[in-house]
Amino acid sequence: MKDMLTIRLKKKVVIKPGQPLYLKDISRLDSAREEIACKVKDLIIYDPQVQHGSFYVIDVMDVMDIIHKHFPALDVRHAGPPQTLVEISGNLRPPSIILVLMVMILLFIGSGLAIMNFHMDVSMPQVHERIYYLITGEHKSSPLIMQIPYSLGIGIGIFVFFNRLIKKRLKEEPSPLELEMFLYQENIEQYMIDHEKRKEDSGCHESVP
Repeated sequence: MKDMLTIRLKKKVVIKPGQPLYLKDISRLDSAREEIACKVKDLIIYDPQVQHGSFYVIDVMDVMDIIHKHFPALDVRHAGPPQTLVEISGNLRPPSIILVLMVMILLFIGSGLAIMNFHMDVSMPQVHERIYYLITGEHKSSPLIMQIPYSLGIGIGIFVFFNRLIKKRLKEEPSPLELEMFLYQENIEQYMIDHEKRKEDSGCHESVP
């Protein structure tokens, strides 16, 4: 009976230029015999001498071919994602403090203008005056007792909506912003996988006489 090995590829890994990529770096290995997984995990999957640009896709079929070249009698099974996206990233420069401050100022001004324009469109000052009149029976041009709690409520509502209170998470579930960022990252990775596979397929077609 053949020894069986199950591999589960990771969706994405990040390496430095020239760094060798081993099977253990891109997958999780499972076998009834632990020595089999220990031998296979150190196989080199990515050749650091070959230039593939900033991204490279490793397909599970290519991984299985490499394993079979070194262990032809091994029964290799696959579970999980069919490809791993490899990002080749150098040393990142620290972000510029001036640039970060400029972005923060622009976001603050833009969000403030958006809120003020919304309140003018729906005539929020007049609404506050009307509510104050209905409750007290008095007309007041600037009912601060209505406007101050309303303004504080906007800020508190933002913290609650984004599930954050400074650095502490209010609930275990992710915030809407975190979900959107997760979906955005998922779409980018899937696009890069499809894009790199198309480039490889077109290169193979061009090389055929």
